[in-house]
Amino acid sequence: MAAVQRIHDKQFEVYLSSNQIQSRVQELAKTLENELKGQEVLFLAILNGSFLFAADVMRHIEGPAAITFVKVSSYQGTQSTGRVDELIGLQTSLKGKHVVILEDIIDTGVTMDKVMTLLSSEAPASLRICTLLFKPTAFKGKQVPDFIGFEIPDKFVVGYGLDYNELGRNLNAIYQVIN
Repeated sequence: MAAVQRIHDKQFEVYLSSNQIQSRVQELAKTLENELKGQEVLFLAILNGSFLFAADVMRHIEGPAAITFVKVSSYQGTQSTGRVDELIGLQTSLKGKHVVILEDIIDTGVTMDKVMTLLSSEAPASLRICTLLFKPTAFKGKQVPDFIGFEIPDKFVVGYGLDYNELGRNLNAIYQVIN
């Protein structure tokens, strides 16, 4: 793992190692398992960024659990656009199900507020948010995550599914912008 990565016009340094991420993901999965014991759970992963996080969470869940994926977009470059597109790909009924949203990062919270509004209209039994990364100083939303992997400063990050203009998702660590 290189200590510094260049992606497009920016340089990034390691912020969270692969070992730190994997250890925390395993802890989150066990917490989710304990909290939702005895319930039929549907994990709903927000694409594209959460695909690695979702896969790793699911590897650690024992017992029955289903997963589905939706796509929503609110980023362009390193900034949130403030606009949230509709959910694309929700083909599973949420009615009466205990739903856990798996998200890679929540910063302003605009995207998650819109997602929660859209999903609430589907009448799930419960709706919870599990995010790998949370930026409390950037957060302006209404929907505070129920489960948080890491609280991070308000700096742009890539790796482990997160991208900068579509590059960097394949990095196994999380890197923070340095310029």
